[in-house]
Amino acid sequence: MADRLKDATSPYLLQHAGNPVDWWPWGDAAFTEARARDVPVVLSVGYSACHWCHVMAHESFEDGATATLMNENLVAIKVDREERPDVDAVYMAATQAMTGQGGWPMTVFMTPDREPFFCGTYFPREQFQRLVAGVAKAWQEDRGTVTDQAQSIAAALAERAAPWRGAVTPAGPAGLQEACDQAVTALGVEYDAARGGFGRAPKFPPSMVLEFLLRHSERVPEEGGPALRMAAVTAEAMASGGIYDQIGGGFARYSVDADWVVPHFEKMLYDNALLARVYAHLWRRTGSPLARRVARDTCAWMISDLRTAEGGFASALDADSDGAEGLFYTWTPAELTEALGPVDGPYAAQVFGVTEAGTFEGGRSVLQLLTDPEDAGRLARIREILLTQRTQRVAPGRDDKVVAAWNGLAIAALAEVGLLLGEPGFVTAAQDAASLLATVQLADGRLARTSRDGAAGTSAGVLEDYACVAEGFLALAGVTGEPGWVDLAWELLAAVLDRFGDGAGGFYDTADDGEALVYRPADPADGPTPSGAFAAAGALLSYAALTGSARHREAAVAALGVLPPIATRFPRAAGWGLAVAEAIISGPAEIAVVGPPGDPRTAALHLTAFRAAPPGAVIALGDGGPAGGGSSGGGSVPLLTGRSLVNGSPAAYVCRGFTCLVPVTEPDALRQALEYPV
Repeated sequence: MADRLKDATSPYLLQHAGNPVDWWPWGDAAFTEARARDVPVVLSVGYSACHWCHVMAHESFEDGATATLMNENLVAIKVDREERPDVDAVYMAATQAMTGQGGWPMTVFMTPDREPFFCGTYFPREQFQRLVAGVAKAWQEDRGTVTDQAQSIAAALAERAAPWRGAVTPAGPAGLQEACDQAVTALGVEYDAARGGFGRAPKFPPSMVLEFLLRHSERVPEEGGPALRMAAVTAEAMASGGIYDQIGGGFARYSVDADWVVPHFEKMLYDNALLARVYAHLWRRTGSPLARRVARDTCAWMISDLRTAEGGFASALDADSDGAEGLFYTWTPAELTEALGPVDGPYAAQVFGVTEAGTFEGGRSVLQLLTDPEDAGRLARIREILLTQRTQRVAPGRDDKVVAAWNGLAIAALAEVGLLLGEPGFVTAAQDAASLLATVQLADGRLARTSRDGAAGTSAGVLEDYACVAEGFLALAGVTGEPGWVDLAWELLAAVLDRFGDGAGGFYDTADDGEALVYRPADPADGPTPSGAFAAAGALLSYAALTGSARHREAAVAALGVLPPIATRFPRAAGWGLAVAEAIISGPAEIAVVGPPGDPRTAALHLTAFRAAPPGAVIALGDGGPAGGGSSGGGSVPLLTGRSLVNGSPAAYVCRGFTCLVPVTEPDALRQALEYPV
């Protein structure tokens, strides 16, 4: 039996190399084999940090009897959903349509023509064995019914592929403002006032919704307004609860309860990148010391635990370690006393809510920090000791593939938080990650979805990759003043407009020359990350604001044509689009800062611009040279053209639509110029 996964670039596929199951990677060869053998296909989709994926692997895919049953009756395909989000999206739609729910591992039985006829998620071993046997029997004895059902399902999926497309109408600032206002009202209905967050358990960090609420609160800054209150209470509840790693930093994927106490312990790059930016914006808006600490510590955690040798950022840490979920992160009172001694041990148990009964399995507790103790120094010392002690435990596994979109989000977060909080190491980390993407994953205007160990993967980038990386490059340009990142963003956005457009103002998730699937996915709603369409709208808008490109602005506005029907009915699935809408309503503001590099007056204006900027503002940094604006990186950005020093002093220009106010030279004057127009 050939081990076809042994050379995979996906750590998840490599986990299954050597299984007794005769796995195939996704591709034409697997379906050709199914036709030749006249057997159906079983598709198993998961990812390396997925707890139940590991459970099903141990129970079924490492079991000889189950593997024999699969090998004799099926062609088995293994897919990493993070490497092939397009394949995952198509068959997850089928799974949700057939079962009413979805999740991973995803298990799909299909014909050799890739048409699904039975879907599910996790199956215990005995049930899975019965299912495989039943599918094999139906394939042999009732083929016509099976294939008819598969064709009907495939046709229905294609018809439902773009449910919002008929609802798209161009929305100007007034229409977008109405959608944003209605979304805040709808979110208020779902808001959990007692515990923060939205809806019931399980609770996921609503990072994109929080970003929208913060932007909205700047436009509608009424005292005690609902938007800021919902954002601040939710952020504080998450940061105080068990979903946040109280000694190491970083957020887990979600909370299994409504109180944010017990997380599902996997840690994802995208969650932490999005949340680091949100907490920095919350600190900028309110001055919250907690928000500042969490933003900083989350970025520090990304660098310490996810940074790869090549300078990119790994995808995730597993939920499991040493064969158990959460063992790495949980404590008992006795373990705290052993680590800290008879005085600090009980004190730490009280501070972190560690009890004899426990809040997790086996009498263990997830650390929480519901109130900040008065002695911050003592707490810092305890954290340091516990973190050192924890390094002696078996650490969770790390999925070290570099996903383009998620690294784009991390680049934006690290660059912006680094500047806002005075952490130049964060900015350097963002530059290193951007350089890796530019040199390894971007070639001839096309972006590879992943890389690993410095080599690009074979999967083509999808819309979210192009959009989120462009967003990251533009944010990095604003922080560093290096215009080359703007040029690379243009290259990526050219592909977005030329390869992903649907001809009606929206976007497909795959390129026009991508692999043909059962249908071409085009989902504008946010998932765990910003949707490709909304991310594209944001990057297009930022690029337009920096360059004055009408084409890019018009494309951004058109992409939000689908926003109102989603925002009013399912606002939690529209957070990123709503945040972009707030930027359009705001203008967005365009801020050009010109001054000699290294001049503290230039730095003061630049920092003030970032701290006082209204929603979605773009910032360009130039040297104020004789060519007009220029940049510290040696090129030029149109927003800087014609912007010069004022009487020899660094200056800031606040513009909207490239129409600018009188330049200012003092930070206080810049803050006044940036006050949001009522």
